[in-house]
Parts: sequence; structure tokens; C-alpha cells
Amino acid sequence: MLTEETRKERISHMMSLAKVYRGWTSTQLAAALGREPTRAVPATGNPKLDLLERLADALDWETGEVAESLVSDDPSGEGSPTAVGSGLATRAGGPDRAVTAACADIDAMSFPELDVGAQRSHRSGSYAEMQSIALRMRQLANTGRERAIAANRLAGAYDGLGRYTRVLTCVREALSEEEIGDDLRLMLMVNLANANYTLWNLQESAAVSRGLLAEFESEPPRGRLERVARAFCLSISGHSQRRILARCDSEREARRRALEAERDLVAAERQYAELASEFDDAQYLGLANTARGGALEARVAAGLVPAEDAIEEIVSRLEHAIDVAAHGVPHLLESWGWWSVFGANIAMRADRDAARAAGACDAERGDLEQAIAICTNKAAEIAEHLDLWPMRERAFTLEWFRRQQVVRTRPEELATWTLDTDDVRVLVGTMGRFPLFRPMGWAILHHAEIIESVA
Repeated sequence: MLTEETRKERISHMMSLAKVYRGWTSTQLAAALGREPTRAVPATGNPKLDLLERLADALDWETGEVAESLVSDDPSGEGSPTAVGSGLATRAGGPDRAVTAACADIDAMSFPELDVGAQRSHRSGSYAEMQSIALRMRQLANTGRERAIAANRLAGAYDGLGRYTRVLTCVREALSEEEIGDDLRLMLMVNLANANYTLWNLQESAAVSRGLLAEFESEPPRGRLERVARAFCLSISGHSQRRILARCDSEREARRRALEAERDLVAAERQYAELASEFDDAQYLGLANTARGGALEARVAAGLVPAEDAIEEIVSRLEHAIDVAAHGVPHLLESWGWWSVFGANIAMRADRDAARAAGACDAERGDLEQAIAICTNKAAEIAEHLDLWPMRERAFTLEWFRRQQVVRTRPEELATWTLDTDDVRVLVGTMGRFPLFRPMGWAILHHAEIIESVA
């Protein structure tokens, strides 16, 4: 049982994280929490539901996740959360939650008009606006199909905002409706697989995508929508199997899954390339390139390609993304970010294998560590430029594992990890969006040195 002082300390720490994440002053935080600045932390250390909800909103976490972090015996696995933000300069701004004036009159719009507006907002990346439209669509929906459409639009908004657990909830809500049409149900099933993949529910994402692919085997796709759905399912299935490699308990299982991943990703690359050629869509080119990189990682895991050859190819191809600000095709730039992740994965496995081998060459391990650092830094750079939360999660995770692997020979690696306020902002946002990452996030905060950002 936590003491009153410990509970108050936990709340204070979470509020400090919210300040850094939003770039708020203490006064702004208190206003957002509906509290007096001098009495923001409850005197009893027992926050009421409204404070939990407001704190969760400030952090972009779910309410239950904030509550769990406040009452857990050890949320970090290393002791209480590290205090941040005290005495640190916070930057103005933070995540933009404003809804543009373009849809200020949504109350007067019909359901079809709102649906057009939601799609327009999605294309322009105005996800907060899309969220407001979708919530209004939910109020107006009268049929099962309309309710499913509204839920799917809301899922699209949450996906753009990085609220992936909410995406999963919305998609499941939509799929519970009856008589929604085969086209919409297919789209929702693909979104279900993708949401599970994003949240690292890999058994679920693999099962859903393979089930859809089995349906396409019995009845080939007709039209662009079904062709895209099949390519996407191949990609999700292949990448799910690729990620599951880290959880395999035997070499035999790992090789089987690696071969399955390679097969699906090669097929996905081919189908996306065909779609890109036919419809002149850069998004398909990016997805094809991502599938190509994932297939290369799978080939290495299956023993078909030497790790050093794959790493050399990946580092060479990353020259396409040297200047991320000047890169003109976001979808292709994102794909190079994922190539960076694949390269770090390959190098990390090779370094782990070298460490286990008797008489491992220090020079070889040094080269692998350098490759991991290059790939991880590039993934983090692209993730920040494109505002990609899943890639941010990978960059933090890979850097943590890299430091864990070398800590036996260089224990100062963890002690010298420094994070500025911008790094903490991104880390806190990542912790809120990926529940499975949260224990690692607490551990990073526990070990890292927090420094003030230089304006």
C-alpha cells in the first residue's frame, strides 16, 4: 500500500511530465487541470476522477493508464518515476489541439457532407478537425452503416493523432454493427489488423491479416479497394512475422517465421509496385520500399543473406535520406526510416550473436555498434521530421537495447544518456501511445540525465 506522501509525489511527477510534454508553465498546467496553482496536488494524495481525466488529456494518455501509474507499486520497474520539469525551461507550444475554423459550422451539416469533410481533413492532415467532424457524425448516424462509417472516421482521426488504443476501440465498435456492407467491413478488418500491429499485438495482427488473405485466395480481389486491401494484408502479415522473430524460442521457429515473413513481404512489394505504376501514387511506392526492406531483414534471419552484406546495403541506401528536410516525398522518406529500423535490428542481432561466440572480434563488434548507432539516429531523425510515433517508439527501444548490450563492457553507457526537455516530451508521448513500451519509458527516465533544452 502506497503512503499518502508517495501518492502525492507520484501525482507531482506526472504533472511535471505533463508540463514538459505540453510546454506549459505551472499556471497553464493548473488551469488545464482545473486547479489552483498552489493546490494542484490533492492534499490527501487521492485524485478524483475529473483530475485523472484532465491529467490524462494533458499527457495524451488514457485515464486508466494514468491511474495505474499513480497506484502501481513500481511503475518504472526501478523505483518511483523520475521527477522532470522542475527548474527546466519549457518551450512554448506543444501538440496542437486547435480545431480549424473551416468546420466551425459542422452542426449545420448533413451526415454525407460531414463525411466528405472528414475525408478532406484526413487528406490535409487536420486530424483534430477530423475528430470533431467524426464525433458530430456519430451524433447524426441513424443506421448501422452510418454508425460504422462515423466510427471509422474517428479511428482515422485518432490514428493521425497517435492515439492507437482509441483506434482499436473505434474499429471494434464499427465491426459490431450489422448490415454495414462488404466494402466497409473489409476496410475495417484491415484497419483492425493494422491497429493491432501498431500496438504490438502481433498474434492478433497476424491472425486477422492471414484470415483476410485466405478469403482473397478463394475469391481474388476485384477493383482497386480490394487490391490495396490484399497488398496491405500481405504487408501486415509479413511485418508481424518479422517482429515476432524477437520472441521465438528456437532457431527452427525463427527460421520458419522468417521465411513466411520474406514470402509475404516480397508479394506485398510486387503488388504495391503494380499499384504505384497503375495509379501513380507515391504512398504505394513508399509501402513497396518498406516491404522490400522488411524482406531483407527476414532473409538475414532465415540465413539466406549474411548480416554484414545486408547492413552494408542498408547503410548505403540511407544516402537517399541524408537531408530529411530536403526530401520531397514523405512516403518514401518514411520508408527509409523503416529501413533504418531494419538495419538496426539486423546489426543488433548480429552483435548479440557475436557476443555469445567464443573469441568474438572486438573490431567486428565495434562495426556493428556503429551501424546500430547510425541506423537508430537516422530513424529518430526521420520520425521527428515526419511526426511518426511508431518510429519514435522504435528509436527509443533500439537505443535502450543498444545501451543494454554494451553496458557489460561500458557501464557508463546508461549513466551518460542525456535527454533534454524536447526528448522528454517525445518520450512521454510515446509512453502514452504504446502501453507495452511504458515500462521501458519509465526505466529510461530513471536512468537518463534530464537537462534543460537550449533555446
